[in-house]
Amino acid sequence: MAAAETTVVIIGAGPAGMSLANFLQRRGVDCVVLEARDRAYVEGRQRAGIIDHRAEQIFAEFGLAEQVAGGAPLETSLEIRVDGVPRLIDVPELSGGRPSRLVPQQLMVQRLIRSFLDGGGDLRFEARDVTPHGLDGDRPRVTYQGGELSCSYVAGCDGFHGVSRRSIPEEELTTYSFDHGIGWYTVLADCPAPRYPLMAVSRHGFAAQFARGPHASRFYLQYRPGEDPRQWPDEHTWDELRLRLGDEMLPAGRITGREVVDMRSFVAEPMAYGRMFLVGDAAHIITPMGAKGMNLAIADAYLLARAIVAAERDGDAAGLAAYSPACLRRTWDYQEFSRWYAEMVHFAGDDSEPFRRRLALARLDRLFDSPAAGAAFADLMAGTEVTLG
Repeated sequence: MAAAETTVVIIGAGPAGMSLANFLQRRGVDCVVLEARDRAYVEGRQRAGIIDHRAEQIFAEFGLAEQVAGGAPLETSLEIRVDGVPRLIDVPELSGGRPSRLVPQQLMVQRLIRSFLDGGGDLRFEARDVTPHGLDGDRPRVTYQGGELSCSYVAGCDGFHGVSRRSIPEEELTTYSFDHGIGWYTVLADCPAPRYPLMAVSRHGFAAQFARGPHASRFYLQYRPGEDPRQWPDEHTWDELRLRLGDEMLPAGRITGREVVDMRSFVAEPMAYGRMFLVGDAAHIITPMGAKGMNLAIADAYLLARAIVAAERDGDAAGLAAYSPACLRRTWDYQEFSRWYAEMVHFAGDDSEPFRRRLALARLDRLFDSPAAGAAFADLMAGTEVTLG
């Protein structure tokens, strides 16, 4: 069977893949999205998500801001509670009026899928055994069970465990990985949301509470790697939350979800090989601190879309050559920010290393006492510039 023709094959229909697909569609570049899972699974994957101000501007540039983030709650102040004492930092004000929005990942993906399909996009769910071929040639191919596509570019948007990065010869990549030695137990529960997003630092361990609607909260509890806190009795979980959040009156609600998250980081360099371009988690993993994972994926997709459009419309391949260096500069900047943030809120309560604890507490104090430090923090939370230069 002859291979069907398209300009871009996008492997993966998560935030990276569907952002890229919509950006290309809005600029008249044809693409096909291949997704190994079925639609129900992709649209139902529960993930926290914050679209920072810079990512919202990207969607606005393509006329997608209302579809993706319309009506989503705006970021407000952030409460950081140290040994039960609350302190508020107004991130939007300190960033010059650049708020982020709370948009759970699955909701964003649902909206992007709908927009792409409504625009006549070609999205193929349950595409099994996807395999790229000839990535170092002028016209790569992507085969999958029951089909074959010939294209000009392949976008690997299929996450850390996907086939895209594994299709690049090992000797062509340098990878960096880091285990932060921190584990989070996340609990979704029927419990009234806090007024502000809340992070709590104490000698009992880190904890946090974020709104998931007016009557539900997602809680985070630091745990020692090697434990399985999902085995904790509910009563013990609520006792730990009350202790660490400094809230004896926190009501216990029905727990509807439990997960564990290991704090780890990963970066692959370069993010391109021949006609293959890695996007989002296929190229980098970042801790949840600062909520930059999904926003990095959106920025990668934006830069790649711009580069492909320039190459196809104007014959200008400079953006394709600049794609990997530009994305990696931003990736390492956010990796450093996420690591800094994680150390600050986790080590500030750690009595086992008194020197590091005092350093972390000094960082916290500086956020509130120094307008320049607060503004620098808020600037990164709002999102930095996204350019190919």
